[in-house]
Amino acid sequence: MNIVVYCGSNPGNNPKYAEAAVKLGTWIGESGNSLVYGGSSVGLMGLISRTVLDHGGEVYGVEPQFFIDAGVEQHDLTELHIVETMGERKAKMIELGDIFVAMPGGVGTLEEISEIMSRIRLHMSAGPCFCLDIDGFYQPLAQLIENMHQHDFIENWDKDAYQFPATADELIESLAAWEPDRNFDGHPIVPEKQEMLLFG
Repeated sequence: MNIVVYCGSNPGNNPKYAEAAVKLGTWIGESGNSLVYGGSSVGLMGLISRTVLDHGGEVYGVEPQFFIDAGVEQHDLTELHIVETMGERKAKMIELGDIFVAMPGGVGTLEEISEIMSRIRLHMSAGPCFCLDIDGFYQPLAQLIENMHQHDFIENWDKDAYQFPATADELIESLAAWEPDRNFDGHPIVPEKQEMLLFG
């Protein structure tokens, strides 16, 4: 399967982030799965892509031209898709992906995984999606989602749709066990009330 990984273009200040990127990248490469990511050679993005390649896996990057002009693209990828805008980048990664993971990252990573959450909520992506919650990094997001539910902005909340594994090992175990829903048709739901939408 094609595993989309959203993560920072910086390494962050916790060495566990890099350790998780190496562990996840090693598993992707050795398990015969493929990585889809943002195409860069820097930060956690560069680390996980190099790790997958070093362990025999395929890596598909999606990079806007202006990042390539800045010289941050990863070389020797299986395939690099060059796009013009960040919106096109997100759309192409979604098109290529089967399942979606957010490692620790910044506002770009948050934007990307939030769109996946919305798509799952609207039945446009099969889900689940995973936020790698190393040392509680994504607990504020998990609490925000729960708060949305408590205030009736998300009805019929399925907590299995958005998962927050605490370690790379937990994440890998979930990814290895995941099987696509053969009945998934990708048609968005049409809610009876606007309040049922994630964005309320």
